Amino acid sequence: MLIALTRPVSPLLIHCELTHLAREPIDVERAIAQHADYERLLVSLGVVVQSVAAAPDLPDAVFVEDTAIVLDEVAVITRPGADSRRAETPVVAEALAVHRPLRTMESPATLDGGDVLQLGRTLYVGRSTRTNPSGIEQLAGFVAPFGYQVVSVPFEGCLHLKSAVTAIGERLLLLNPAWIAASAFPDHEALVVDEHEPHGANALVVNGTTVFPSQYPRTCDRLIDRGLRVATVDCSELAKAEGAVTCCSLIFESGSDG
Repeated sequence: MLIALTRPVSPLLIHCELTHLAREPIDVERAIAQHADYERLLVSLGVVVQSVAAAPDLPDAVFVEDTAIVLDEVAVITRPGADSRRAETPVVAEALAVHRPLRTMESPATLDGGDVLQLGRTLYVGRSTRTNPSGIEQLAGFVAPFGYQVVSVPFEGCLHLKSAVTAIGERLLLLNPAWIAASAFPDHEALVVDEHEPHGANALVVNGTTVFPSQYPRTCDRLIDRGLRVATVDCSELAKAEGAVTCCSLIFESGSDG
């Protein structure tokens, strides 16, 4: 059984951290509605959604993916790269402790979960403004006993590694080549986003269905043409806060607790 940890949208989302996007008005009520649609879609795909306690004073708390790396054997609680986000982790750690043994990053490490792409037993970690070398080193130390390899990869032009590339099949990636080179991922094929939709590389596969933002229809058509089963959801308001479909949940198998 798949579990998805989610967290409600903060009324202060308009004050979110931004790195690569210009700040523009965010309709918070619409963002809340979009997030609810996202949760309902996950439920329709057979996922048990567990919402952790709201954090109305933390603008970015809805992007719960950044607070932890959840593997079959262990969950690593991160130390987010933005100071304003450090207070997001304790409640998530408490929720995950029911399902996994925990490891917790410490200063000077910083790492956002959005910078970590798991492909089999390899964790590709983006070197970003939010994830530093100490964070990558600590993650490697935590996961090595369980047989995982950590590979640091460069990218540019976007906030997180998974803004530039996500996995949409066993050996298939959805990728923006302007932000990351496909050669960084040996033995994987890259399906390239439409050039007019640079932010369309973030997709989430759930029980064989690819969850994808409806605001990128050209890239969506490429997924469908490839034979993938796609379910779209509008996350346009969350996208103004540099969010997308992977950011809003931590999804893991419930029966693999250590």
